Parts: sequence; structure tokens; C-alpha cells
Amino acid sequence: MAKILIVDDEKSIRAALRDILEYEGYEVEEAKDGEEGLNMILKNSYDVALCDIRMPKLEGLEVLLKAGEAERSTQFIMISAFGNVENAVEATKRGAYDFITKPPDLNRLLVSVRNAIEKSKLVAETVDLKKRIFKINEIVGESAPIRKVKDTIDRVAPTEARVLITGANGSGKEMVAKQIHERSSRANKPLIEVNCAAIPSELIESELFGYEKGAFTGAVKQRIGKFEQSDGGTLFLDEIGDMSLSAQAKVLRALQESKITRVGGDKEIKINVRVIAATNKDLKREIAEGGFREDLYHRLNVIPIHVPPLAERREDIPLLAEKFLYDVSQEYGGAPKTILPDAMQHLKSLPWTGNVRELRNVIERLVIMCGDQIMLDDVRLYASFGN
Repeated sequence: MAKILIVDDEKSIRAALRDILEYEGYEVEEAKDGEEGLNMILKNSYDVALCDIRMPKLEGLEVLLKAGEAERSTQFIMISAFGNVENAVEATKRGAYDFITKPPDLNRLLVSVRNAIEKSKLVAETVDLKKRIFKINEIVGESAPIRKVKDTIDRVAPTEARVLITGANGSGKEMVAKQIHERSSRANKPLIEVNCAAIPSELIESELFGYEKGAFTGAVKQRIGKFEQSDGGTLFLDEIGDMSLSAQAKVLRALQESKITRVGGDKEIKINVRVIAATNKDLKREIAEGGFREDLYHRLNVIPIHVPPLAERREDIPLLAEKFLYDVSQEYGGAPKTILPDAMQHLKSLPWTGNVRELRNVIERLVIMCGDQIMLDDVRLYASFGN
């Protein structure tokens, strides 16, 4: 049942609105002035607030503003006997869902309430989804190396600094990039990922910068590249050590000038992109061998973050295993299983050359193949199964 708060200093208006809304099946509460209404909104969860504009103690627009500052998902329908354009515009600018004049038209009021409830649900679902995504991308572990990674993320995420993430395959470099983006001021803009190792060298430039129609055989229409797609947000260049030297030169220019040019075009396009790069290679060695540009390296390596291999953070394995047990059980729709202590000790002793990704695969295999309690013999059998 949707919950609605009526905030109005006129008792007769509150009573009339309550009768109408309760008849429609809504749960209704009342506040006699703006101050009481704001306190109720801050303490309780309402789908919709029907709020008068002119009230004693605290006016309706101030209630709306302070509720927004407190990040309440309540949708406001402002009601006023002074139905001028200025009031309606000001209410909308402050975030009101709708503006209705007194006395309200019954049909219009009910339609507005129903639509506001739907928006309130969508807002709540979006907030919940963001929390769930943030938890999915959570970096799990309390070991000293992981605490150092988390601390660096906390410091660098709110800035615009470029970050170079290093570490072995499967260690969690992509997770670090996502955490930086989600904790940044760009979190509401796109995070675009490019795996430089997965794209042929002859295609990487058109993938990054896009191309104009007719730029080459098969270019039948214009294509927007990853730099433009991530404008205002973050571009994550994974495995940048595998990028061709010609593409590196163009990336360097984009970072220096905040401009790009599509393949086959001559128009310069301004971009506002934060670049995070990652690699499993030793870029200093690549520079010495002529495989990577030193000037690009220094442009990217403003803040270095090294993600340790799982073998260097074995004390985190129980925490990671518990998370993966839960995640896999959610995917398959069953209750989380338990790993017995001696089985967990054996997990901690394994080499984990595939790092966190390998551990996740092993846990999924154990959940599928074993009973509710995962025993030592299960781990011995299935941890090496298929390797």
C-alpha cells in the first residue's frame, strides 16, 4: 500500500484529501505545518507528499528543498491557492513532481498521485540497484596489501587524477577501476571499458576514436568511438600495454589536448574524459624495448595502484570464498553452502595462479558439485578439476 503524507495548515483541506485518498486505498498521514511535515518526512518513508506552499513555521518550497537535501525519495505534489506560473516554475525547479491549484480537480489529483507513486518506486528501485551494483563491485579483503589499495581508491576517486592499475590477470584490476568510477563525481556518467588486448591493432583506433562514413571499405555510416561515448564519464583502457604504437600516439594527443579526431575526419571534437588504464605488463620494460611510449606512460601513471596476486593475500581467501558462496547461491537460487574449516585451510594453501578469478570459478564448481557442507576431499577433488 502506498503511503502518502498531507502537509497543509488548513484542517478542512487535510480532511478532504484524506477521505479521497483513503477511499482509493492509500495509507494517509497528516502534518499541520511545514516544520512538522519535514520532521515526519525525515523520520518516515512516504511515496508522495501533498504539500501546501504557504504555511506557518516552514513554507512548502523549503520543505521540498530540505527533503531533497536529505536525499528522500518522496515525490512532492505542491498544492496552492495561488496558482500562478511563477510558483509552478519555482516548485518544478526545486524538484516537485507536480503543481496543483486549490481547490484541486479530483481526477487530475488522483492521476498525479498515481504517477508520482510510480516514479517514487522507480527512484527507490534505482537507489537499491546502485547499492547492489556497488556491493557486487566491492573489493573484499582486510590484508595489508588490499587495505593499501582501498585507501588509495578512497583518496584518488574524488579527484580527476589519471590512474594506472597494475597486476596479474584475474587479480581484480577491473574491480579497482569500477570502484574509482563509482566513488567519483562522474559516477552518474558512463564508465566505458575497452580491452586493448582483445581488439586487433588495425581496428583499435576506429574503436577508440570512431570513424566517419566512407573512411574505409565497410564504413557505411558514421560511428562514435569510445572516447566520445565516455564524455563526462570515465574511460577504462584495460591491458593498455597491448595497444599499438600508432594508437598510443593518438591517445597521448587526446590526453594532452582533450580533443580527438575520428578516423577519416578532420573535425576536432572536444572531450571531457577521465582515463583509467590497467596492464599486466611491466611497462618500464616495454618502454626500454620500444613497445610502449614513455611520454604516454607518464601521462597515465599519475597515481599508480598495484593489485597484489591472491598468493600474496592468502588471509583474504576466507572472506572472498564467503562472498562467492553467497553470490553463486543467489545466481542459482539456493541457500549458501558452508566450507568446513579443514577445507578452507586447504583452499588457502593452493597456488592460485589464476588469482581471484580462479578462486571464484572453484567456488562455483564446489557449489554445483557438492552438498550443503563442502569438505576437504571435495576441495582436493574439484579445486584441480579441469586444470
